[in-house]
Amino acid sequence: MTCFTLSRALFVACLTATLFPAATSAQELTPRTYWPAPKGTQVATLGLAVTRGDVVPDPSLPIAGLDSSISTIVVGYLQTINFLGRTANLVLEAPFSDGTTAADVPDIGNIERNYSGLGDISATLTVNLIGAPSMDKEEFAALRRDPKPILGASLKVVAPTGDYDNDRVINVGANRWAARGELGFIGPITDKLLVEAKASAWVFTDNDDFLGVRRQQDPIYAVQLNLIRRFKPGFWMSLDSNFYRGGRSKIGPVQLDDLQRDMRVGASVVFPVLSRNAVKVSIATGSVNDSDESFTLFSIALQHLF
Repeated sequence: MTCFTLSRALFVACLTATLFPAATSAQELTPRTYWPAPKGTQVATLGLAVTRGDVVPDPSLPIAGLDSSISTIVVGYLQTINFLGRTANLVLEAPFSDGTTAADVPDIGNIERNYSGLGDISATLTVNLIGAPSMDKEEFAALRRDPKPILGASLKVVAPTGDYDNDRVINVGANRWAARGELGFIGPITDKLLVEAKASAWVFTDNDDFLGVRRQQDPIYAVQLNLIRRFKPGFWMSLDSNFYRGGRSKIGPVQLDDLQRDMRVGASVVFPVLSRNAVKVSIATGSVNDSDESFTLFSIALQHLF
């Protein structure tokens, strides 16, 4: 492999990291992950997420002025089930992304890439281990009036189903499996005010066809804190923050100095509209690797309860 090909691969490692929110979502903010629902609950979601700014650039590369604009449509489905007597949620998500990433590269100049396509689908199983047995609507209403501490765990798996072409510099699909294990706790401060804390770890398989070389990545570890205010059924808001560290990668024989380390803060509000529908609006911002680089994420989603 020539030096140019290797340099191109390293440069692309920076750009492609912006395209995989499902696979590299140690940065994601997810309030009320472990808040239960009555068994049999089904929710369909159609959402739009728009990301702007310097999204996970590689600090070891000679790149200045990285700027991304990515729009992602996500279709999701959630069902609450009885899992060995406990409340559990099964969530399926499928994204479609369209975006542009530009960067100034020494000796090359400005590089801009446009991309669009289906992303990697994901499945998540969340189980409440303590404090939330499988409930009917009446039992759930009683829990809402007098919330109890809840301990839960989840497993999220991202499959390499997205669009991927080994001859293309930038792809929407990651061409690798990813999985996240998480432990979460919800503690009531009052009957309307909750705090949720979570610790998680992402692990990744190798991408064996990254421009003809293998891409490997270390695990990413994250902690998250959410302060949640409930108003009435279907109406709540949250303040969210997280911190993540890890994910150093290797391209072929080259170990990159691309350790991901920083935090994100944001807020979400969910409010009911019409019958059996709700709208969720979220905004988040974060810096990248202790630098002045930053990014902003805005999302809006329509949720329909069956």
